[in-house]
Amino acid sequence: MANSHPVTCQIRYTLDLSQLDAFESYACTWISLIERYGGTHHGYFIPRSNPDQVGASFPGLGYDGPTNIAVAMFTFADEDSYRLYRNRVATDPECLSAAALVRETGCFTRYERLFLHPVKCV
Repeated sequence: MANSHPVTCQIRYTLDLSQLDAFESYACTWISLIERYGGTHHGYFIPRSNPDQVGASFPGLGYDGPTNIAVAMFTFADEDSYRLYRNRVATDPECLSAAALVRETGCFTRYERLFLHPVKCV
């Protein structure tokens, strides 16, 4: 029996900042693809400058991360929905075009994905 819990995925990209426009184009395509195939896209987030005069909340524990990282997050209702999306998107012309954009521009040099579930607060 398939897991009926939602599938939430965070993707962390290492960017080539000289290709940020290409990455933004890639991101917009994937938001559309996720939603077309039944998921909820929570957005892409790209680097920005830090707010002035705001340090880490826990000095000595926290630090400012790299400035060439972007993140995206999306959710599918369950594992079956996620698998169906993966199968369908693999042949979608927009997916193939987005993959070609990455190969042509190198807008990101690597990515990692992490599957998550929410903390339940009672």
